[in-house]
Amino acid sequence: MDHQGVSRFPGAEGRIPNFAGAKMAAERLTRHHYWQDAEVLKVNPDSPQTHVRRLALESGKSLVMAVPRLREEHPFRLLNPKKMTKDEIREAATIKGALKHGEVLDLEQVPKLDLVLTGAVAVNLKGARIGKGSGFSDLEYALLHETGKVDDEVPVCTTVHPIQILRENLLVTAHDIPVDLLATPRAVIEVEGEYPRNNGILWDHLQPPQIHEIPVLERWGYAA
Repeated sequence: MDHQGVSRFPGAEGRIPNFAGAKMAAERLTRHHYWQDAEVLKVNPDSPQTHVRRLALESGKSLVMAVPRLREEHPFRLLNPKKMTKDEIREAATIKGALKHGEVLDLEQVPKLDLVLTGAVAVNLKGARIGKGSGFSDLEYALLHETGKVDDEVPVCTTVHPIQILRENLLVTAHDIPVDLLATPRAVIEVEGEYPRNNGILWDHLQPPQIHEIPVLERWGYAA
């Protein structure tokens, strides 16, 4: 993306890459019925989806966002635009603003979700998605699935640059969450949906250090 000149600040390496046309991709997504039917969205904090978060809040949709690396005892924030001023809504579309203005939620307090927005490094038209490699987006989904906040009928969407859509097969593991819809600056694509979603936390995919670093997992692990 850097070589082709389509990445934007803060760059592509080591993160969900921001890209030229991210705002247009966000606007494309808002025209799809998945978006229009949704009232509560679970969103990622990455730069290319800033425009999606802002458009959601401006249209009155509530957003649920996880704190980075799920490192807090109460790992989710709720952004309710009905309780914000216009300036606060604009600020809340950024990760710092979301943490500042979001209501602290425990997992059990998260409302049921209508749509999941995720970032991507690469995707294909079968629904496979590659993220940064840390697995937190998949883990957040698994936690929400475990508590009945999301199910297999809830669409998972992303916004990407066309260069991020690959033709080849991508490795998909049991804990990876596939996407249902891709929005680019020029088009919205409903993918084939070849891969199933997991139904919750796959404990055998987690190492003890990971569990100890995430308070909600450590709490559940002790309870089990």
